[in-house]
Amino acid sequence: MAKKVVALILAGGQGTRLGILTDEIAKPAVPFGGKYRIIDFALSNCVNSGIYTVGVLTQYRPHVLSKHIGIGRPWDLDRKDGGVVILPPYVAQDDSNWYKGTANAVYQNIDYIDAYNPEIVVVLSGDHIYSMDYNEMIDYHLSKGADGTVACMRVPLSEAHRFGMMVTDFENRIVDFQEKPEKPRSDLASLGIYVFNWSFLKERLIEDEQTPESSNDFGKNILPETVDRDLGKLFAFVFEGYWRDVGTLQALWESNIELTRPIPPLNLHDPTWRFYTQTEEYLPAYVGRSSRVRNSLINEGAEIYGRVDSSVIFQGVQIGEGSVVRNSVIMTNTRIGKGVLIDKAIIGENSVINDDCILGYGEEVPHETHPGIYDSGLVVVGYDAVISAGIKIGKNCAIANHVREGDFSGDVPGGKTIAAKE
Repeated sequence: MAKKVVALILAGGQGTRLGILTDEIAKPAVPFGGKYRIIDFALSNCVNSGIYTVGVLTQYRPHVLSKHIGIGRPWDLDRKDGGVVILPPYVAQDDSNWYKGTANAVYQNIDYIDAYNPEIVVVLSGDHIYSMDYNEMIDYHLSKGADGTVACMRVPLSEAHRFGMMVTDFENRIVDFQEKPEKPRSDLASLGIYVFNWSFLKERLIEDEQTPESSNDFGKNILPETVDRDLGKLFAFVFEGYWRDVGTLQALWESNIELTRPIPPLNLHDPTWRFYTQTEEYLPAYVGRSSRVRNSLINEGAEIYGRVDSSVIFQGVQIGEGSVVRNSVIMTNTRIGKGVLIDKAIIGENSVINDDCILGYGEEVPHETHPGIYDSGLVVVGYDAVISAGIKIGKNCAIANHVREGDFSGDVPGGKTIAAKE
């Protein structure tokens, strides 16, 4: 990669389909894989690809994300020339000009990009889990003489309504682009990973910003307009590696649990392609005499005295004697008491599950208010929640952030939400 490259990571997403997990933090800041946060994967891909000038565009609840990235030291991005920069929406003296769409977010940072005078700009989403060498895509882009290149992969047609879909000709040039179509004309889905010639993209962004009816979005406006009006040459780069959109609780849970397989689809242990993160220092994990652990990730600082099966145990988690944790994701510094049974759950950071609780009992029933979010039989517990001793919680339940013991009046049947009282 000889060209000068700047990467922009779009990290402002609210991630409403992750329910309580994104009530207080942006989706790219959601913990993943035992010690990481989702944005670590895009940042690590940049560094592994030799891209050291990275702008992170934040918007929704950016504080945890900004603190996590800091000056970029874990990713070797604490540099005088380039490095990582947090780019919130521009704030004028009298108001805040929020990012209106993905294209507007980049438009608002034209001055930042121009300061580096790049030939190539790589635009990335900060809320996907994947491993990609961007050099391969950039080389492909240059070899095609493209103005823009879109990473894509083949998906079942039943999933097409969730993606931008494209039709290509025999050279892989994009001849049609549909944003989340009901009736897709192909199975090629955009991954939200773009490579552009900066001079071309800058021109498109300025024109888009001057169009009042535009949503100022790449998928809705920039890409289809470029194709429909033949404003430039866009090509599809078909990616065949690991990529997951963890935008739903089911997908987040599945992607974590996949890591516990003997040969996981995403290799966190590849010494040639490491994933980096900002993390506290913990003591080594301790697995007690009374414990039994199978097919699980156990991270630093964990203390295991019970049974753990096919689960991801984050840093600093404590699991008491006689407790059983199956098919679950237990996030950092959670404390699980004695005699607890947890089956198919996601439990947020710094939560406490007191003795003799049962999470995931009974039949699966739809959630009472958000059946499209809390489904798949999961129990979801938010951050900094405390569950009273002996409480039973049914499937498809949501226990909100900061819930305390006094918020429970008894067992929680399936499909219910327990909210923290004021």
